[in-house]
Amino acid sequence: MSFRRVNLIILVLAVALFLLVLHHNLLGLSSLLRNEITDSGIVGLQPIDFVPSALRHAIDGREEEIPVVIAASEDRLGGAIAAINSIQHNTRSNVIFYIVTLNNTADHLRSWLNSDSLKSIRYKIVNFDPKLLEGKLKEDPDQGESMKPLTFARFYLPILVPSAKKAIYMDDDVIVQGDILALYNTPLKPGHAAAFSEDCDSASTKVIIRGAGNQYNYIGYLDYKKERIRKLSMKASTCSFNPGVFVANLTEWKRQNITNQLEKWMKLNVEEGLYSRTLAGSITTPPLLIVFYQQHSTIDPMWNVRHLGSSAGKRYSPQFVKAAKLLHWNGHFKPWGRTASYTDVWEKWYIPDPTGKFNLIRRYTEISNIK
Repeated sequence: MSFRRVNLIILVLAVALFLLVLHHNLLGLSSLLRNEITDSGIVGLQPIDFVPSALRHAIDGREEEIPVVIAASEDRLGGAIAAINSIQHNTRSNVIFYIVTLNNTADHLRSWLNSDSLKSIRYKIVNFDPKLLEGKLKEDPDQGESMKPLTFARFYLPILVPSAKKAIYMDDDVIVQGDILALYNTPLKPGHAAAFSEDCDSASTKVIIRGAGNQYNYIGYLDYKKERIRKLSMKASTCSFNPGVFVANLTEWKRQNITNQLEKWMKLNVEEGLYSRTLAGSITTPPLLIVFYQQHSTIDPMWNVRHLGSSAGKRYSPQFVKAAKLLHWNGHFKPWGRTASYTDVWEKWYIPDPTGKFNLIRRYTEISNIK
């Protein structure tokens, strides 16, 4: 009996030792995978910050989630907050915000989102690693805002929203007045990875197209004197599109390796200077124009009524602004700045920063300070 007992004890110890070794190896593998994600310099995901949606309304578990990706930089954080608030209050759909930011902004953003007015927001904070852009950007002091890392977050949607088949991207200088579900349901043609609002045909462009020159054509973004551009056989007069608001088919995006294609043209621009010297808009636009040439669908132009930030004056009638589904303050004059059109419309959705770090700049504030 004692011999059998000894054998049984040995067997138990052997099994325990085997399980310990197996557990150790699994932990090592898990650590390795985690380090590969973190150290690869691509994108690191912050812990998921979901707020229970029951505070707002009961959501049917079978209802499709609508991923909305928006970048939130420290100096423009109030813009992202206003955009998110406007989307949330104008829909009853199951929206989840993927808010892309840098590590040093995450805590500030999280404290703002904990405001009583935003407690029903369902969101995930995503950290964007600027190392991803090394070797892909040509330093240009004239570009200013558009050279900031988060401007390029839109190029990496499948990485930022890995489980989604479809997503909406929008800039932080927008206000949504329609139901985001309508934009999400924009039909994309077979083989198209994204749908944009074209500049020549947009409702907002028709109001101010006169005197715009080449600002709404490919030649306004690309240097057609360069042989590499000419070899693409893209018509210089082709209408450009605005990449500040678009719907993406992420399944098709991944199938076509859109991100890799965009990175390819970014690198080539660093080496050869392919973008127009008098760039008509954001530095993110040229590679998108090349990759999506005659291969994109269109969104309803009322879902990107833009140029509100092109000047301090009011270009549109109040009736037109009210009818717009989405207002876009692209340009130098932001609604949180000193001079911008229809700031009253934007301020309706702005929620003051509880930390006091972000403040609106207004003329009347300056006047009161002078007095």
